[in-house]
Amino acid sequence: MTLPDFTAPLFAHFDRLGIETTTVEHDAVFTVEEAKATYDAIPGVHCKNLFMKDAKGALVLVVCPHDREIAANQLHKRLGCKRLSFGKPDLLMEVLGVEPGSVTPFALINDTDRRVTVILDADMMAAEVANYHPLVNTATTSIRTADLRRFLDDLGHAVRVVDLAAPQEDQ
Repeated sequence: MTLPDFTAPLFAHFDRLGIETTTVEHDAVFTVEEAKATYDAIPGVHCKNLFMKDAKGALVLVVCPHDREIAANQLHKRLGCKRLSFGKPDLLMEVLGVEPGSVTPFALINDTDRRVTVILDADMMAAEVANYHPLVNTATTSIRTADLRRFLDDLGHAVRVVDLAAPQEDQ
């Protein structure tokens, strides 16, 4: 397997920032459940990514450990926004340039209008290394979480680190 050409700008951006990553190619995975088959071979926190839209059209990418339970119908209260729903595949492609199953914080490189607010799970960010798809679901790229933050800051995205494991308070 070889990564598609459209991933080259992502890795060039990492190189420009001096960010070291490790990428492991594997069979396509579309769900967290399918991805679990790769976890033993790839050290670090394995993550899931939720591309969401609120009632006013604001876009949010929630990035958290794969086993974090997220009550999507309550998440808006924690984030202080309007009620959230999952973004449609055409919106995902328009804004982040990826297909369902390949959602990743690395896709923010394609959001040149900075339409997406990024929510990073505090526990995930406390880990040294986390794993995400490199724009395709046929590989997993490991990156130091400090470097992920540096990458997102360089792109100019609004980033919030939120304790998504804390009990949700009724509001």
